[in-house]
Amino acid sequence: MHKSGFVNILGRPNVGKSTLLNALMGEKMSIITSKPQTTRHRIIGLLSTEDYQMVFSDTPGIIYEPNYKMQDAMNSFAYSVLEDADILLFVTDLYEKYDIEDPVFDKIKKVKVPKLLIINKVDQIKPEQKIALDNFWGELGLFDDLLYISAKEKINIDLLLKKLITYLPEGPAYYPKDQLSDKPERFFVSEIIREKILEQYKQEIPYSTEVIVTEFKAKESAKGPIIHIFAEIYVSRKTQKSIIIGKQGAAIKKLGTAARKSIEEFLESKVFLELYVKIKDNWRDDDKWLKQFGYKQ
Repeated sequence: MHKSGFVNILGRPNVGKSTLLNALMGEKMSIITSKPQTTRHRIIGLLSTEDYQMVFSDTPGIIYEPNYKMQDAMNSFAYSVLEDADILLFVTDLYEKYDIEDPVFDKIKKVKVPKLLIINKVDQIKPEQKIALDNFWGELGLFDDLLYISAKEKINIDLLLKKLITYLPEGPAYYPKDQLSDKPERFFVSEIIREKILEQYKQEIPYSTEVIVTEFKAKESAKGPIIHIFAEIYVSRKTQKSIIIGKQGAAIKKLGTAARKSIEEFLESKVFLELYVKIKDNWRDDDKWLKQFGYKQ
């Protein structure tokens, strides 16, 4: 008997959804930073064995008061996992506070599939915290199972996988067994560059940028194979472009070096990376550019 299904991950920003996906996959599928709203798209990770295939979906964190059309689109990605889940993982952590009347619970109640509550950061838990959490989530009575984990420290990840296998319905493989994601390499390259922007720049700058890979070509050089990558970094205002580039180009040079190293590790190949900065005024509220950047159909 072969099992397969969509295991969809939902939760607020910064509770460890992307870290959890990476831990479950044993691969870096989603970028991770300490900043909220790091994940912007729905990202598929494929975990396959001879006996099963789990199609994981990592999603943006739920934004309760969106400020831009881009954030509305991110919420659409997040809530889309309620529509096609075979198993729903709702991720929270020790520090998140929920009201029992939170609107997300009404949406989850309507989902007629196994629902697992995943409480992250168990490596930091105190006895009184566990008692309070057990009481709150038990009173809510919304989930079929509860598991305390640490995605970062990989505590109880194997136990979670075993639980998921028991809940997984019988079915065929939806993707080739050797495939890790539905996203192309270009997507992951652009995400790596965006991760480095999130790490290097402060305040609003990382949230005002979008990265598009315009050229991705494998070539031969005197020292062996090399991949030429050209990427455009879009910002919302002229002043942001100056910050991205930095004095005499120092900031973008630093960004390029950090991104190139991570891309080489990801692709397992030497990389030549060229970055360009472009301005698209208020692109986060522009339907045309949101469509071009993959936020809208």
